[in-house]
Amino acid sequence: MQSYDKVQIMEQQSPETGSIELTDVQSRTDTRRIDIDKVGVKNIRYPIIIRDRSRGTQHTIASVNMYVRLPHRFKGTHMSRFLEVLSTYDQAVSVENLPGLLQGIRDHLDAEEAHIDLEFPFFMQKRAPVTGAQAMMDYHVRFSGVQRGKDYRMTLGVVVPVTTLCPCSKEISDYGAHNQRSHVTVNLCFHKFVWVEEVIELVESQASCPLYAILKRPDEKFVTEKAYEHPMFVEDMVRAVASELEKDSRISWFTVESENFESIHNHSAYAFLEGGRRE
Repeated sequence: MQSYDKVQIMEQQSPETGSIELTDVQSRTDTRRIDIDKVGVKNIRYPIIIRDRSRGTQHTIASVNMYVRLPHRFKGTHMSRFLEVLSTYDQAVSVENLPGLLQGIRDHLDAEEAHIDLEFPFFMQKRAPVTGAQAMMDYHVRFSGVQRGKDYRMTLGVVVPVTTLCPCSKEISDYGAHNQRSHVTVNLCFHKFVWVEEVIELVESQASCPLYAILKRPDEKFVTEKAYEHPMFVEDMVRAVASELEKDSRISWFTVESENFESIHNHSAYAFLEGGRRE
């Protein structure tokens, strides 16, 4: 059995209440004078509610990360307080209440700066292009919020899987061309509300062909021929998406990256670009 000496718990008797008071080690002074940009808790599974363009709202489960900036004078932060703030949202966290949640973290931990990340699957009903067969597609979505003083900023990130077909392969081959599944990731900041579905549809419209959950034989023929008619390098993919994002006055800043999981190589092709300006 471990002794209290070994786990280094310091106890003091309160003369007024007679209760045991445990030493708050985290609040001790640190003399190294090094600020920590982010300290907190990661990978908390929690229900969230997000806007759904066709159904109003969508309930899903997020992996939640919460952090604060820790000034150099403090040895540590109080990890349990993050969970205490989150537990006040006992039904579900929504994007709309993120500013209040961040303010609660700052207040509860006496911090000037607080961060939160929510990563979750977003589901969207899709119809096959010819037969109209319906099924749900899932997309990886991320909301990142930060609050510094009165300044609040949120970034939306969406990973959209698509098909791309190699222009070079098509050009040099007597018949056929190799294609691959690609993951296109868009991160953006916006002045006015942007639907997750809008980002998905924008990316899919620029690809060689979208992906579908269900494809019957007429659908498979259609997507095969559509991809062949719209070849895209990984460089083409990021430029095409960026061109469309630049036209949207709601968006102030964005990044686009595409990773092609090559079908004829044991490596991926990759491209990244940044546009707009962070405020």
